[in-house]
Amino acid sequence: MTIRAFRGEILSVADDPLTQPKAVRHEPDGLLVVEDGIVVARGAYADLAPVHADVQVETLPGLIVPGFIDAHVHYPQMDRIASHGEQLLDWLDRHIFPAEKAFADRAHADRVAGSFLGELLRNGTTSALVFPTVHAHSVDALFDAALSRNMRIISGKVLMDLGPEGLADTPETARGESEALIGRWRGKGRLGYAVTPRFALTSSDAQMHVASALLADHPDVLLHTHLAENERECAQVAARFPDAADYLDAYDRFGLVGSRSVFAHGVHLSDRACARMRESGGGIAVCPTSNLFLGSGFFDFSQAARHRMKLGLGTDVGAGTSFSMLHTAGIAYQAGLMRGYRLDPFRALYLATAGSAALLHIGDRVGALLPGQEADFVVLDTTATPLLARRTAGADLAERLFALQILGDDRAVAATYIMGERIDPA
Repeated sequence: MTIRAFRGEILSVADDPLTQPKAVRHEPDGLLVVEDGIVVARGAYADLAPVHADVQVETLPGLIVPGFIDAHVHYPQMDRIASHGEQLLDWLDRHIFPAEKAFADRAHADRVAGSFLGELLRNGTTSALVFPTVHAHSVDALFDAALSRNMRIISGKVLMDLGPEGLADTPETARGESEALIGRWRGKGRLGYAVTPRFALTSSDAQMHVASALLADHPDVLLHTHLAENERECAQVAARFPDAADYLDAYDRFGLVGSRSVFAHGVHLSDRACARMRESGGGIAVCPTSNLFLGSGFFDFSQAARHRMKLGLGTDVGAGTSFSMLHTAGIAYQAGLMRGYRLDPFRALYLATAGSAALLHIGDRVGALLPGQEADFVVLDTTATPLLARRTAGADLAERLFALQILGDDRAVAATYIMGERIDPA
């Protein structure tokens, strides 16, 4: 049994401040007690220190927050980040599909997976829902790398029998390879599986039925796909499914809309789709840097709030422009303003931590640094750059947090801890 304690300023937001105004928990001088990687106590240092007098205390200068949780990111696309000139569908054809074909080589997948997880950790991200490629060993490569780092990663083989040559599978191989991957990885480390049809245009009806069957047969897996990201994409989905009420309904007819469904983007949603999403218990991984970079549009936070939709935050690299969840939260604020919504910094932190955790069905384990949860956390440095230091000097908590989200990036991440152990991003 290993017991450690960490002293410092601790902040978390366990519930959505939109509906739970008292969700913010803040200890200006706090103590976090960790036993074998699990938080066993958290509170004011003055209250807890006498109770844990025999425990060695490490003082952490900075702001301690839960490890960030990326609700949607593509690891095979990291080397195509900042690719010029196209919106979604042409961008996929020109930049992304050629890059993903390289993952036919397992050694290439291993190299990228290691670098990808290093970037996550460098930016304070300790858990993520990750798109691999159509190749089953792209999942193996990612899970092997995550297992060695003790990270909480959810992923699953991409299904796309209507994909381009070199990336197209079949309904039969999709079912067989997915079942084999679930059997191989279920229960290992902190890993989880997600059935992952790329989007409605790259899977046949037969493959959509396969995805639905996999979900029905494995109640512990997620559904992870894209939804209503780009106007041209939406028009093509409408043409393929003329009887569907909207894009979400194209998935719903195959039984793919439920409490375990995570849909990336959701930029162009009807009110009917939002109401159905709320009813189903599924939710949206909001990806603001990607939506801006590809010219897809601005997520409607006000619409989502009206329908009380479940939301998380995703970087979506490589369409997204940064692995930093701080930077992503800052762009979410700016995107919200474009549609008249002012994203509160505490709600932004919630979306990047406990909100994403709830969306990914891991909220009982990570996201809020509460007793009983795994001790994944990040130490943020408000003096990481001269400009941050100037902006946060004498500022209150809300101002400091907002400045970190607008001005911060990986430089503001002083340290990342996994299960109470500091980890080297390399």
